[in-house]
Parts: sequence; structure tokens; C-alpha cells
Amino acid sequence: MSELTSRRRLLVLGICCMSLLIVSLDNTILNVALPSMGRELGASVSGLQWTIDAYTLVLASLLMLAGSTADRIGRRKVFMAGLVLFTLGSALCSVAPSLELLVVFRMVQAVGGSMLNPVAMSIITNTFTDPAERARAIGVWGGVVGISMAAGPLVGGVLVDSVGWRSTFWVNLPVGLAALLLTWRYVPESRAPRPRRADPVGQLLVIALLGSLTYAIIEKSPVAAGVAAAALLGVLRYEPRRREPLIDLRFFRSAPFSGATVIAIAAFAALAGFLFMNTLYLQDVRGYSALHAGLYMLPMAGLTFVCAPLSGRMVGSRGPRLPLLIAGATMAASGLLFAIFQAETSNALLFTGYVLFGIGFGLVNAPITNTAVSGMPRAQAGVAAAVASTSRQIGATLGVAVIGTVLASGVATAAGAAARSTAYADSFLDASRTAWWIISGCGFLVFLVGALTTGAWAQSTALSCANRLEEPEPSPEPSRA
Repeated sequence: MSELTSRRRLLVLGICCMSLLIVSLDNTILNVALPSMGRELGASVSGLQWTIDAYTLVLASLLMLAGSTADRIGRRKVFMAGLVLFTLGSALCSVAPSLELLVVFRMVQAVGGSMLNPVAMSIITNTFTDPAERARAIGVWGGVVGISMAAGPLVGGVLVDSVGWRSTFWVNLPVGLAALLLTWRYVPESRAPRPRRADPVGQLLVIALLGSLTYAIIEKSPVAAGVAAAALLGVLRYEPRRREPLIDLRFFRSAPFSGATVIAIAAFAALAGFLFMNTLYLQDVRGYSALHAGLYMLPMAGLTFVCAPLSGRMVGSRGPRLPLLIAGATMAASGLLFAIFQAETSNALLFTGYVLFGIGFGLVNAPITNTAVSGMPRAQAGVAAAVASTSRQIGATLGVAVIGTVLASGVATAAGAAARSTAYADSFLDASRTAWWIISGCGFLVFLVGALTTGAWAQSTALSCANRLEEPEPSPEPSRA
């Protein structure tokens, strides 16, 4: 891949960005469609939570497996398989007759999606080997998230209002098929020189951990919480004993990598909670149509679109510290504007909060990705990128689970015709205060961790970690996989 021409490298970047576009656009459009979907399928707030979290949960559980598998059998093969499954899952979602089947088909989508973003990032990492060029490419990659956020509310609003929520899944079909054909034609195959072996026990522990944790939050189950704690203990005890674990815990000896993981969880928890809560607020409390609600959220989406490539250039020229600090401060300020000053009571304050959040989220994505993959051996690019992508999806899953649970516990009526009553509106706004404090706390965490993990000491830990990873560490127990 190092011998590709500049034009071919840009084409590979474009194809990889297409996969990110359909995955990101799908989530953004789906958020706009939630109230309409809830009314047709008779779903409660917790039911709507599962339409989002069923996807992000499966995605988070399989991303690391997909990354290591791609390194082993071929990144292009896995990438193309992901495109096929994601496109098929989208088609099935569009004809789902019930909420239960919709959740199942969303899981099919997620299996395909798990093979897209981390593998695409691994392809990009191995295509753009110069650090500054890679940072710019990742900035473009982050800009695609901004495009999806800007286009998603508008496209979703038009489709929901004119055709219905089922049509929101149709958008993925032509883009997925086009990306599949272009990948087959133009993306070269690549593998890691020494790929990792499979770790089925580790994979099952990760699935048990994330699944039980999400179920415990949404359904308030102490038994599931106990299962999550046991699974976490299992991961911490079992994975270090393997020669080639699913999760190489040595990665976390790098302060920048650990910081990027925490920042990704916090930032994407804030984003997922922000989108979930504002969609329900604008449509069920204010009574706006899906298109009208999408237009209201354009300031946030537009600023994300503008700031994402700017962040990539800042990371390439000055490092990740400045964009992370600005991102954390603006996201925290956005949450405080709603939590303290009740920004919903004034359109001027509402849009100011949206603008602040858009700036913050636009700046945070490129430093996460660049920090996660830079300094790691290229042979493990797929695994490192998959850990970063997994952190994002864990954050998104927890964001919807926590914010949705806060709203559901404070709102007496289910989504539907009665949702626009005064009692519903009052209870929703009261519950949202707590949710905004949580979002503000996520922003503050981004600021704090960004400040602590981007200095000279942090860089020295990254260098030391890279040296350890290039020298296989003896294991007290041989791999049985």
C-alpha cells in the first residue's frame, strides 16, 4: 500500500469515508425518526432506547474481533463482507413489522457495521504512512461525521414527513452497493505481517460485559449488573494470561491511548444522549415535525461539519492538546447552559447551546483517532483502531442507556399522542435537567483527561508502550485458541 500514487490513496480514503457515511448517517436519521417510529410501533422510551442500543451494543462487542480478523485474513475481504451485511440489514429494517424484529434487524446491521469503521481506519492508517498526512486524512474522515450530522436531520426529516420512517433505511442501499463495487475495484488487499490468533473466550467475556451492563442500566436489573461485574473481572484476569488476547491490555500503558479511550467514551456518550433527548424534546414536547426538528438541530450539525477537518489540521500541526481542551470546554458549557439557565425557554439560548456542542464534538473526533493509532506498531493498526472505535460505541450505548433511563424515570407518559400534554412537557423538562448535568460532566471529563494525557510525560509512556508491543511479552499460560 506504500507504493500507491497520491491519487489512488485519495480514492481509497474516499471509499473508506463512504462506509463511515452510511453508518453515521443511519444513526443520525434514525434519531429523527424515533418519535414517528414509536407512535407506529407503540414503543415506550425504553423500547426506543433498544432500537439505538441494540445496534451500538453489538457493534461495540464485535469491533475488536473484526479488527483482528481483518488483520489476519485480509482487510478488504472483511470490509466487503461488512458492506454486504450492513446493506442487507438496512433492507430488512425497512420492512420490520414490529419493534422486536426491528431490534433484531438492527443487530444484523451492527454485525456488518462492526466490519466497516475499524477496518476502514486500519486501511487508512496503512495507506497514509506519513504522520502529518495521516492526521489530515483522519480530519477528512472526521469531517464525514459532520456531513452525516448535517445531512441526517434534513434527509431524515424529509423522508419521515413525506414517505415514513421506514424510508430512512433506504438511503443506505445505493451507497452501500456503490462502496462495495468501488472497494472490489480499487482497494488493495492488506494484512498484518504477524496477525493475532482468535480469542473466543475473550470475545464472549466482552459480549457478556457490554450486554449485561446495558441491560442493567435500561431495565434496572441488579442481576445483570452482577453479571457485568463478573465479566469485567474475567476480562482483567483472563486476557493478560494469553499470548495474543482479544484486548491487549498493554495498550493501556500508553497514557495518550488510555486517555483517548476515556475521551471517546465520554464524548460519544454526550453525543448519543444529546441527540436522543433533543429529538424527543423537539418533536414530542414542542410538537415539531421531523423536518422542523431537523432544521432546529442544524447549527449543531453544521458546526461539527466545519470544525472536524479544522481539528484534523490542528492535530497535524500542533498536536491533540488544543482541540481536546476546546472540545471539552465547549461541550461542558453547552450542558451547563441547559442545566442551569434552562436554554429551552429561549430560542437564542437553545441555538447557542447547539452551537457550543457542535464546536466541541467537531473538534474531539480527530484527536481521539489520531492518538489511538499513532505510536502503535502498524502491524497492530487494526486492533488499535478497533479499540478506539469500540470506545466510541460503548460511549454511545451508555449515553442512550443512561440519558434514556433518566428521562423514562421522570416522564410519566409514553411517547404518542398524549406525549404533547402539559404534564408530559413539564415532567420531560424536569427530567432533562439531570440529563444535561450528565452531558456537561462528560464534557468536563474530556477537558480534564485531554489536559492530563497530552503532555511530555504522556508521550514518553506512548513511546515505552510501543517498544513493549514490538517485543512479544512472555506469557505464563500458552494460548489454547
